[in-house]
Amino acid sequence: MRPDLKIVPDFEMIICAPAESFRWNMHDYPYFGAKWHHHPEYELHLTRTTSGMMMVGDYIGEFKPGCLVLTGPNVPHNWVSDIEPGKLIRNRDMLIQFTAEWADRSTGLCPEFAGIRPLYEDAVYGVEFFGATALAGQRLLAQIGAAHGAERVLLFMQLMVALARNPSERRKLSRLAHISSHAELPSELDSAVRYVMEHYSDDIDLASVAKSCGLEPQAFSRFFKRQTGHTFARYVILARVYAACALLTQTYRPITDICFEVGFNNIANFNRQFYKICGRTPSDYRRNAHRIGTEARADPFRQIRAFSAGLGAVGGKV
Repeated sequence: MRPDLKIVPDFEMIICAPAESFRWNMHDYPYFGAKWHHHPEYELHLTRTTSGMMMVGDYIGEFKPGCLVLTGPNVPHNWVSDIEPGKLIRNRDMLIQFTAEWADRSTGLCPEFAGIRPLYEDAVYGVEFFGATALAGQRLLAQIGAAHGAERVLLFMQLMVALARNPSERRKLSRLAHISSHAELPSELDSAVRYVMEHYSDDIDLASVAKSCGLEPQAFSRFFKRQTGHTFARYVILARVYAACALLTQTYRPITDICFEVGFNNIANFNRQFYKICGRTPSDYRRNAHRIGTEARADPFRQIRAFSAGLGAVGGKV
């Protein structure tokens, strides 16, 4: 019998110093906190060294040194480096973590900061940065670690402005947003999205959904595309693939069974749509998800003991 999967993301409690508005941190790898996890805070995460596989939300892909990712509240994430067993990578990760309340307060300071809000809205999918934006982000993130007092806040705002400046140098990672955004949806859109998420395994008729929202089909189609960036049919496919990702990640059930359970009519179409959206086959997605989701969980207490011993040796570094 196969062992139970343990890849539901762990909850992590982030503790910020009372005199600080956000938390800046560096840590080694392996590290007991470097696992498949989530927390209510935003996190800007820089992988400084090594390559490997990362999972952000339902996205799985490769990362290299310099990978810079912003995750929104409760978007699960993990980075697994390709290193030899027993090897320790010092200061692999550099990151900051901050609450949604701080994000709202800081962007509300003046009208000039309103341009940062779209960045936070994209973060509910997980966002990876490229080009000059990534380089500026790496530089400012490092500077924050050496700063104190009000200078930290000024550098934080410079960092967010730099990351938000050029949307063409960032990309969303997950296919669908996790339920983590505090923004309210228009009632018609909320009704349609909830219907899709509850009935993705059934035959979904656009006209019926439009009627339930109080709109004519043509008007509903235009409204839905304008609000989500997807056609309604495309969104249904995304919802089905998203559901398949969850089942592939959290179970050992046959892929054919998953195909029909999430609403696809044949395995060929399921494989084609899954590869088109996820960039890998369902079996490859499952293999990598199981590896990333269960990495470093065999004996977490061993890692905690090692970490505690390290604290005593280096005088309390975290």
